[in-house]
Amino acid sequence: MVRKARLSALALAGLLAGGLLTGCSSDDASLTYQTDYSNHQPLRVVGYPSTGSLETVQKAVWRLADGDADGLAALAVDDADADATARNWVKAFGAAAKGDVTADFYDEGSVRQVVVLYFAKSGQVKEIEARIGEDDSWGLTLAEPDPKEATAKPTWAPPKPGGSGSGTSGTPSES
Repeated sequence: MVRKARLSALALAGLLAGGLLTGCSSDDASLTYQTDYSNHQPLRVVGYPSTGSLETVQKAVWRLADGDADGLAALAVDDADADATARNWVKAFGAAAKGDVTADFYDEGSVRQVVVLYFAKSGQVKEIEARIGEDDSWGLTLAEPDPKEATAKPTWAPPKPGGSGSGTSGTPSES
Protein backbone atom coordinates (compact mmCIF):
# COMPACT_ATOMS: atom_id res chain seq x y z
CA MET A 1 0.00 0.00 0.00
CA VAL A 2 2.81 2.39 0.84
CA ARG A 3 4.57 1.57 -2.40
CA LYS A 4 1.43 2.33 -4.45
CA ALA A 5 0.95 5.66 -2.70
CA ARG A 6 4.60 6.56 -3.30
CA LEU A 7 4.27 5.80 -7.04
CA SER A 8 1.13 7.88 -7.22
CA ALA A 9 2.88 10.77 -5.50
CA LEU A 10 5.83 10.47 -7.88
CA ALA A 11 3.52 10.29 -10.87
CA LEU A 12 1.62 13.35 -9.66
CA ALA A 13 4.87 15.25 -9.07
CA GLY A 14 6.00 14.35 -12.61
CA LEU A 15 2.74 15.54 -14.12
CA LEU A 16 2.90 18.82 -12.21
CA ALA A 17 6.51 19.42 -13.18
CA GLY A 18 5.72 18.63 -16.81
CA GLY A 19 2.74 20.95 -16.72
CA LEU A 20 4.75 23.75 -15.21
CA LEU A 21 7.51 23.34 -17.77
CA THR A 22 5.01 23.29 -20.60
CA GLY A 23 3.34 26.40 -19.22
CA CYS A 24 6.66 28.22 -19.20
CA SER A 25 7.54 27.47 -22.80
CA SER A 26 6.62 29.97 -25.49
CA ASP A 27 6.18 29.79 -29.21
CA ASP A 28 8.38 31.80 -31.56
CA ALA A 29 5.88 34.66 -31.96
CA SER A 30 5.59 35.08 -28.21
CA LEU A 31 9.36 35.09 -27.77
CA THR A 32 9.79 37.62 -30.57
CA TYR A 33 7.16 39.88 -29.00
CA GLN A 34 8.77 39.60 -25.56
CA THR A 35 12.20 40.40 -27.00
CA ASP A 36 10.84 43.37 -28.94
CA TYR A 37 9.03 44.63 -25.86
CA SER A 38 12.12 44.52 -23.68
CA ASN A 39 14.38 46.07 -26.35
CA HIS A 40 12.30 49.19 -27.03
CA GLN A 41 10.98 52.27 -25.31
CA PRO A 42 7.51 51.75 -23.85
CA LEU A 43 4.70 53.07 -26.02
CA ARG A 44 2.57 55.66 -24.28
CA VAL A 45 -1.13 55.12 -24.93
CA VAL A 46 -4.10 57.48 -24.91
CA GLY A 47 -7.63 56.41 -25.74
CA TYR A 48 -9.04 52.92 -25.92
CA PRO A 49 -7.11 50.50 -28.13
CA SER A 50 -8.24 46.97 -28.74
CA THR A 51 -5.73 44.22 -28.03
CA GLY A 52 -5.14 43.76 -31.77
CA SER A 53 -4.76 47.43 -32.62
CA LEU A 54 -2.42 48.03 -29.69
CA GLU A 55 -0.14 45.12 -30.58
CA THR A 56 -0.06 46.18 -34.24
CA VAL A 57 0.78 49.80 -33.45
CA GLN A 58 3.47 48.72 -30.98
CA LYS A 59 5.06 46.51 -33.63
CA ALA A 60 4.89 49.35 -36.16
CA VAL A 61 6.69 51.76 -33.83
CA TRP A 62 9.31 49.09 -33.04
CA ARG A 63 9.92 48.47 -36.77
CA LEU A 64 10.27 52.22 -37.32
CA ALA A 65 12.77 52.50 -34.47
CA ASP A 66 14.75 49.54 -35.82
CA GLY A 67 14.79 50.95 -39.37
CA ASP A 68 13.11 47.72 -40.49
CA ALA A 69 11.10 48.64 -43.60
CA ASP A 70 10.58 44.97 -44.53
CA GLY A 71 9.21 44.19 -41.06
CA LEU A 72 6.93 47.22 -41.24
CA ALA A 73 5.70 46.23 -44.71
CA ALA A 74 4.94 42.76 -43.36
CA LEU A 75 2.34 44.37 -41.08
CA ALA A 76 0.35 45.60 -44.11
CA VAL A 77 -3.19 44.39 -44.71
CA ASP A 78 -2.77 45.17 -48.44
CA ASP A 79 0.52 44.63 -50.25
CA ALA A 80 -0.04 47.05 -53.15
CA ASP A 81 1.98 50.00 -51.79
CA ALA A 82 3.32 48.47 -48.58
CA ASP A 83 7.03 48.37 -49.48
CA ALA A 84 7.22 51.97 -50.72
CA THR A 85 5.11 53.26 -47.84
CA ALA A 86 7.20 51.39 -45.26
CA ARG A 87 10.42 52.84 -46.70
CA ASN A 88 8.88 56.34 -46.60
CA TRP A 89 7.78 55.93 -42.98
CA VAL A 90 11.13 54.53 -41.83
CA LYS A 91 13.00 57.37 -43.52
CA ALA A 92 10.67 60.03 -42.11
CA PHE A 93 9.98 58.69 -38.60
CA GLY A 94 12.63 56.06 -37.84
CA ALA A 95 14.98 58.25 -35.82
CA ALA A 96 12.12 59.83 -33.86
CA ALA A 97 10.63 56.40 -33.07
CA LYS A 98 13.74 55.59 -31.01
CA GLY A 99 12.56 58.12 -28.42
CA ASP A 100 9.26 58.60 -26.61
CA VAL A 101 6.19 57.91 -28.74
CA THR A 102 2.57 58.39 -27.73
CA ALA A 103 -0.17 56.57 -29.62
CA ASP A 104 -3.55 58.29 -29.44
CA PHE A 105 -6.29 55.74 -30.32
CA TYR A 106 -9.61 56.91 -31.81
CA ASP A 107 -12.83 55.06 -32.62
CA GLU A 108 -14.00 51.95 -30.80
CA GLY A 109 -11.49 49.49 -32.27
CA SER A 110 -13.44 46.33 -32.97
CA VAL A 111 -12.37 46.08 -36.63
CA ARG A 112 -10.35 49.23 -37.32
CA GLN A 113 -8.85 52.09 -35.41
CA VAL A 114 -7.38 55.44 -36.40
CA VAL A 115 -4.24 56.15 -34.40
CA VAL A 116 -2.20 59.33 -34.20
CA LEU A 117 1.45 58.88 -33.31
CA TYR A 118 3.22 61.72 -31.51
CA PHE A 119 7.02 61.56 -31.67
CA ALA A 120 8.39 63.56 -28.73
CA LYS A 121 11.98 63.66 -30.02
CA SER A 122 11.12 65.38 -33.30
CA GLY A 123 7.68 66.87 -32.65
CA GLN A 124 6.35 64.96 -35.67
CA VAL A 125 2.75 63.73 -35.81
CA LYS A 126 1.61 60.81 -37.98
CA GLU A 127 -1.88 59.40 -38.54
CA ILE A 128 -2.07 55.66 -39.22
CA GLU A 129 -4.86 53.11 -39.47
CA ALA A 130 -4.81 49.69 -37.83
CA ARG A 131 -7.48 47.28 -39.04
CA ILE A 132 -8.39 43.66 -39.48
CA GLY A 133 -7.33 42.31 -42.87
CA GLU A 134 -8.82 39.62 -45.07
CA ASP A 135 -7.03 36.91 -43.04
CA ASP A 136 -8.80 38.12 -39.86
CA SER A 137 -5.57 39.36 -38.27
CA TRP A 138 -4.70 42.94 -37.38
CA GLY A 139 -2.42 44.96 -39.63
CA LEU A 140 -1.82 48.44 -41.00
CA THR A 141 -3.07 50.32 -44.01
CA LEU A 142 0.17 51.17 -45.82
CA ALA A 143 -1.04 53.12 -48.84
CA GLU A 144 1.24 56.17 -49.01
CA PRO A 145 3.86 55.54 -51.72
CA ASP A 146 4.33 59.30 -52.24
CA PRO A 147 6.85 60.61 -49.65
CA LYS A 148 4.93 63.90 -49.28
CA GLU A 149 1.73 62.04 -48.48
CA ALA A 150 3.56 59.69 -46.09
CA THR A 151 4.97 62.59 -44.07
CA ALA A 152 1.92 64.87 -44.14
CA LYS A 153 0.73 65.95 -40.70
CA PRO A 154 -2.96 65.18 -40.13
CA THR A 155 -5.01 68.38 -40.31
CA TRP A 156 -7.64 67.23 -37.81
CA ALA A 157 -5.39 65.92 -35.02
CA PRO A 158 -4.78 68.04 -31.93
CA PRO A 159 -1.25 69.30 -31.28
CA LYS A 160 -0.95 67.07 -28.20
CA PRO A 161 -2.27 63.56 -27.47
CA GLY A 162 -5.76 63.26 -26.02
CA GLY A 163 -6.97 66.64 -27.17
CA SER A 164 -10.01 65.79 -29.29
CA GLY A 165 -12.04 62.89 -28.03
CA SER A 166 -9.68 59.94 -27.89
CA GLY A 167 -10.24 59.81 -24.14
CA THR A 168 -13.64 58.32 -24.89
CA SER A 169 -14.45 55.12 -26.73
CA GLY A 170 -16.34 57.03 -29.42
CA THR A 171 -15.27 58.70 -32.64
CA PRO A 172 -13.21 61.91 -32.74
CA SER A 173 -15.23 64.98 -31.85
CA GLU A 174 -15.63 67.75 -34.38
CA SER A 175 -14.01 70.71 -32.60
